[in-house]
Parts: sequence; structure tokens; C-alpha cells
Amino acid sequence: MELKWKIKPFEALTVHELYDLLKLRSEIFVVEQNCVYLDLDGKDKKALHLIGEFEGKIVAYSRLFDAGISFDNASIGRVVVDANYRDRKWGHELMREAIAGIKSNFGQDKITIGAQLYLKKFYESHGFVQTSEMYLEDDIPHIEMVRE
Repeated sequence: MELKWKIKPFEALTVHELYDLLKLRSEIFVVEQNCVYLDLDGKDKKALHLIGEFEGKIVAYSRLFDAGISFDNASIGRVVVDANYRDRKWGHELMREAIAGIKSNFGQDKITIGAQLYLKKFYESHGFVQTSEMYLEDDIPHIEMVRE
């Protein structure tokens, strides 16, 4: 069975969708990665929310931003796949959907991301190129990457 994809602005998210996507982000970025940080950064209201559902459950998610919100270019953030489904390689499908969503919703081709360093090869496989030195964000090594 395939993932069902949808893109919604913040105002269109149901209470259940918002709860489930915040729960998924917390499970991965706070608990799994053992990183105490403020996930609710004020940008959710400015983002389009890309949601991948499998059997009615949110299992893949990312935020999509127009240029000028997170970076000078359009951007993708909070890229996450439920740990129980990573063996299905849905992260690649998520990135293809996110890149297409940036193009279709914002008309942008150039995309900047702040990527966790250990995922460099994953993002390179989607056309991103490292454009910064390593930096720490919430004590996790990151790099800036751009896709032209």
C-alpha cells in the first residue's frame, strides 16, 4: 500500500492532524534523538504542512516554506518519517513530494535546508549540495545545503 499525501496550510489542519504531527516530531526529534529543544518555533503558522498517511496514521511529514521565512530561498524543514516505517524508504518519497510541493505552491526551484550532518548523502541523492561548514544546532551537527 502507498502513502496518501496532502499539503495543508496551518489553518486547514484538523486538531487531530496537528496533534499527530506534533507527536511524531516530538517522538523523533526530542525522544529518539535525545535532544531537548523547543520544537514549536513559531514557524508552523507560516508553513505548508506536507503529510504522508499510511492506513490513516501520519508516518511522514515535513514543513514547506516560501522564500524569506527560514532562508532567503524556499526551504524544507522538520523532515521526519516514523521510526516504525523507515525500512520502507519513504524518506525518499517524502523528499520528492516536498520538492514538488515547493515548486507547485511557491513556484521556486532553489531550495535551502539546514540538514543534520549524518543525512548529507541522503539529501545529496535529492540534488542538494553542501554550502556551509558544519555548525551545531541544539548540539546536533548540521550543514546548510542548497538545491538549484
